[in-house]
This record gives sequence, structure tokens and C-alpha cells, in this order.
Amino acid sequence: MTDHVNDQLQPMPDDWRRALAVVAHPDDLEYGCAAAVASWTDGGREVAYLLATRGEAGIDTLDPATCGPLREREQRAGAAVVGVTEVEFLDHRDGVVEYGLGLRRDIAAAIRRHRPELVITLNHRDTWGSTVWNTPDHVAVGRATLDAAGDAGNRWIFPELVEQGLEPWDGVRWVAVAGSSSPTHAVDATPGMERAIRSLLEHRAYIEVLTDQDPEEHCRTFLTANAQAAAARFGGRPAVTFEVFSR
Repeated sequence: MTDHVNDQLQPMPDDWRRALAVVAHPDDLEYGCAAAVASWTDGGREVAYLLATRGEAGIDTLDPATCGPLREREQRAGAAVVGVTEVEFLDHRDGVVEYGLGLRRDIAAAIRRHRPELVITLNHRDTWGSTVWNTPDHVAVGRATLDAAGDAGNRWIFPELVEQGLEPWDGVRWVAVAGSSSPTHAVDATPGMERAIRSLLEHRAYIEVLTDQDPEEHCRTFLTANAQAAAARFGGRPAVTFEVFSR
């Protein structure tokens, strides 16, 4: 019997037009799957970003009132590099995002507004596949996104959304989790890699306090190493991986 780690990853579904990516912080998508987003927008697909926070607690040397607007600007700039123009923020508090009905409702409302067939989020599990602990914000937002994909299609869950003019949307066909330790699908990272690196580099203020490494070297090394690590399971091609949950 073939061990799971040797199983070949499947190409991501491509029969969709709209995607909504839902994550906790500015930079989550740039570290997680920007090369895939670049390829999708190149192909004429629409991708919108929804962030639960503005990342205001992410830089120790900046107070949140200064940091939040800075990181929002960096996020919008990073999104634009890979062809994303719609970037929304929910204004949950960075570092203390709570899984619960409020978060599910906010994400379900966004899904009803954008009406995507594909929803993307980040690793919702406790660890990154080993003893590297995940952050509570990632776990809360990832889990809430998986749940909200169903909530969005049920008019009797959060009926107040209908009263606000947001009719149910039961058109989500897949939720794809980036950064999963149990990926099932992948996108060739090569066409979008250079733009992914530039996209992550737009988060320069954050990166400069995260590492002593040259920012461009940091971005290139991190993204190319992750993509190359998936190549053995994707026909030798560097890849962005996802764990895909069908609905």
C-alpha cells in the first residue's frame, strides 16, 4: 500500500469563475498561496480577499493604531501584485479572534456578497504538521470559514442576513485549505512565483521586524523552498498545495 506522503497531488479544480480567500491577517495569503492566485487571475478568474483583522498586533515596535493602517496598505499592495483588487477587512481584533457565531456570520455574509464557487483559507489545525504550534487566529478563522461555507447556503442560519438583502448562496463547491500538512491538490507555482515573491515583499515593514535576513532573500527562500518541497508529489513541478474539501 502506498504511503500517503508519496501519493501524487491532484490538479486543483478549474471549472470555476469566482473565489473568495478568507484569512486572519495581512501576509497570510502571501505566505500561503499567492503564486496560485496569480495564475488564477491570469486565467481570467475573479479572486477577492477577506481578512478578519488588520494585523494591528503584529509589530511589537508599533502601537496598533499605527500598525493597523500600515499593514492594511501593505496588504492591498500585495494583493494588487497578483491581480486582486477587492480586499475587505472585518475588524476583528488581531491576536484574539474567537471562533463563534459572530465570526461565522461575518464570513457567511461575505460569501453571500461575493458568491464564490471556491473558498480558500489557511491551515485551521492546531499545528503545522509537527510540533510547530499554529496561532489561535488561524485556527479560529480557518474553522469558521469551513463552517460558513455551509451557513451561507442556509436561509434559516443567520436569517438577519436575508433581512439585510443577502440571499443564501449555496454555490460553494470547494473549500481549499492552504498550508495544510495533509494536502490533496496543487497548482503549478512556476508561472506565478516571481509575482508571489513581489507580493510578499510588499509586507516589508512586517518582514523587517520578523527576520534579520534581507527581505527579498527571505521572501524568495521561503516561497521557493515550500513550492519545491511539493514537487515530488506533483510530477516534479514546484507547487502550491491545498487540502480540498468538496461540498
